[in-house]
Amino acid sequence: MKLMKKWLVGLLSVGLVTSLSVNPTNAESPKGNELETAYIDVAASTLWVEPNILRPVDEPSATNPVDLREWTSSMTYEEKLWLVGNLESQALLGSKVTILEEQGEWVKVAAHEQPTPRNEVGYPGWIPKDQLTDGTAFSMIKERFPFALVTSPTTWLYDDMRKSSEFMEISMNTRLPVLKEIGNMLLVVTPSDGIKWLPTEDANVYESKEDVPNPTADDILDTAEKFLGLPYLWAGMSGFGFDCSGFTHTVYKTNGITIPRDSSVQAKHGTPVDREDLQKGDLIFFAYDEGKGRVHHVGMYIGNGKMIHSPNTSSTVRVDDYDAPGYGEEYAGARRYLDSNE
Repeated sequence: MKLMKKWLVGLLSVGLVTSLSVNPTNAESPKGNELETAYIDVAASTLWVEPNILRPVDEPSATNPVDLREWTSSMTYEEKLWLVGNLESQALLGSKVTILEEQGEWVKVAAHEQPTPRNEVGYPGWIPKDQLTDGTAFSMIKERFPFALVTSPTTWLYDDMRKSSEFMEISMNTRLPVLKEIGNMLLVVTPSDGIKWLPTEDANVYESKEDVPNPTADDILDTAEKFLGLPYLWAGMSGFGFDCSGFTHTVYKTNGITIPRDSSVQAKHGTPVDREDLQKGDLIFFAYDEGKGRVHHVGMYIGNGKMIHSPNTSSTVRVDDYDAPGYGEEYAGARRYLDSNE
């Protein structure tokens, strides 16, 4: 697990942080029965059902840094289909996890703010240990400064404010502490690689999570439509690829609303909506056994009998008639997560 001495020294040297009492070598160590926490140190860490089951084609997803574009573009359809049942979810740069178990160079974590009945802390899965950083100093910075919420499908962090050196491509819904805004750039803190620059046009800045404004249905749909044409990725939770519920979860989360991670659980929360009362932004669910069995898919209603969704491994984020063959006979209800659909 990476430590953060180098960027902490950098912060102190430029006077942006005047005092932090930190011992990175003992960062966030467990006390008694408490579990150790850490932070994701790559653009998006992929959670696997087991450690050490990667194929050679999956290596770009398991390094630090990751190359998710190389990973997703190099797989054949059959290789992507193999991921079904072998991946759990993803966690974005700077997000917090709790370490549940260790096995060699792998750790089982629970990704915070991905609600699931499988673990009360967050969504569980195995990731390479090298994709984590200890997090004490980063956590303290997060508590003291506002944060940038990435609102573009993906954007770049830069080593300098002139954008002359790209550092890392990151996803929508990534949240990083903001130290300063200069011109059209934000000076942000990364979990272990120091201060970087983020274009202001690709993020909103908030003092706290509570300051993210309540979205309208149009806000939700505007966010969703940014991903039209993005290829499907089983367990995907980033602008590099989504599964069906990763898509709806991320769209809502970027707008300040946390909903469950999986479609089967999303279908049990929110407010039930009758079919004739569907409004924009409502989530529509589909289930086996002509809609009476297990929920296996979710889409987002956009009006006029249509939904936007991330259907399957052979497809991309797209708009379909929710009552079309293949969907209509499996309709299993709808839920509303918005306070207002105005």
